[in-house]
Amino acid sequence: MGVRVPLGVLIFKTMCLKPKVKKMGWFVSTITFGWAAGITLAPFGIYAKEKYLTWQSMINHESIHWKQQMEMLIIFFYLWYLIEWIIRIFVNGKKAYISLAFEREAYQNDDNLDYLKTRKRFSWFKYINGETLN
Repeated sequence: MGVRVPLGVLIFKTMCLKPKVKKMGWFVSTITFGWAAGITLAPFGIYAKEKYLTWQSMINHESIHWKQQMEMLIIFFYLWYLIEWIIRIFVNGKKAYISLAFEREAYQNDDNLDYLKTRKRFSWFKYINGETLN
């Protein structure tokens, strides 16, 4: 009989971990329909197509999503992402994805490799207004 660790402790430990960056396999490629260069699937890690594994800005972009997912306790991130995306389809049409607050924060800061050192919790919230990235 092993030691039982409370779920809250496991979540906290996951939140403190730096995500592992892994090569995207067939399963992740399939669920993204092959179009994503990278995707963050907390608590499992960051997955990237092989040619993007060394792209620091792409890894930083996905690391920003990791922080977002941790502060939203993972499930609430996905719920918010889905609900906002559905709303943005009606408001922003084909630019729905790029209009999402989570994506706007990540895209606007993915070239700043020091961003996560100074990022405040829930920083994505200030990107909720209706602007889109070009």
